[in-house]
Amino acid sequence: MKLAQEVNQVVSQVLDEKEAAGGLINVVWVAAGGSNGGNYPAQYFMEHEATQLVSHAYTSNEFVRATPKFVGANTLAVVVSMRGTAETIEAARVAKELGAATIAVYVDESGLTEVCDHKIRYDSLAVDESDMARTNSAVVLALAMELVHQTEGYEHYEEAMGCFDIIDPIYRKAVAYCTSLAQEWAELNADKPTINVMGSGPAFGAAYVFSICNIQEMLQIDSATTNCCEFFHGPFEILDKRTSVFLLVSVGRSRANDERAISFLNTYGGKRVYLLDAKEIGLNDLPDTVSEYFNHLVFSPILNNVYMRALSAVTNKSYMTRRYMWKVQY
Repeated sequence: MKLAQEVNQVVSQVLDEKEAAGGLINVVWVAAGGSNGGNYPAQYFMEHEATQLVSHAYTSNEFVRATPKFVGANTLAVVVSMRGTAETIEAARVAKELGAATIAVYVDESGLTEVCDHKIRYDSLAVDESDMARTNSAVVLALAMELVHQTEGYEHYEEAMGCFDIIDPIYRKAVAYCTSLAQEWAELNADKPTINVMGSGPAFGAAYVFSICNIQEMLQIDSATTNCCEFFHGPFEILDKRTSVFLLVSVGRSRANDERAISFLNTYGGKRVYLLDAKEIGLNDLPDTVSEYFNHLVFSPILNNVYMRALSAVTNKSYMTRRYMWKVQY
């Protein structure tokens, strides 16, 4: 079944089930780590397009320990975990006990799919054969678009849902375009103890995941994520000719913020300032009315599967190894 059909059916079922309780009032997107960062496109879309349905995003354990009081019978909890992280399963259980409808977004069946009322499977972006229009971020974005469309109407719904049909071809072309560029970037940064990652607006989630999951977790290299707007309110003081900065240049309304940062970086930074422009990797092929909402869906797999792997190769560091994860109690 195509993703558009699946999310349409699940959202319709949830809305029908909640009609007797007065309908949906709010939605929460809950996950941990990369899955939490992967929820960013859904939250960003809801913040900028929904006028009635209120949306919030939480990392799993914060949701468990400090559950928002509004969560209840008028809430939908979309809970994401590849294989069923314990704290994410607990977050789903908390939401369900409070009366929320629950949707599991997952790769492998686990306690999460047992707890939740509904489930939608996704393809891991780390697997080359995956459909990049079916990743966790794609599923939650499609759910967000469907929720807004069915509850209050979304004028660009048809254009937006049509974009999912061409995300994977755009990604494939981007891989070919970026492979040699990523090799050059990796060789230039192989000896850097810290890699700063920047982005803003719809690209900030991809910047965050690249920093905490790809660079810190997988390669054990220090990394910081900075919003391009916030760069000028403190972080720019670290910049000199030696500083490594990887900046995601988005398409959409926040692009001007990225371009402001570029101007400063080009003036005071050095050869380790690197720009990855959404326009150069295919986002311009999408309608201007909706393209900004798809930044993450192309950026994130390119960063994981091309740039992170290139850095792994030149540093002779396997991205499958971990220092603590899955090895010690935490």
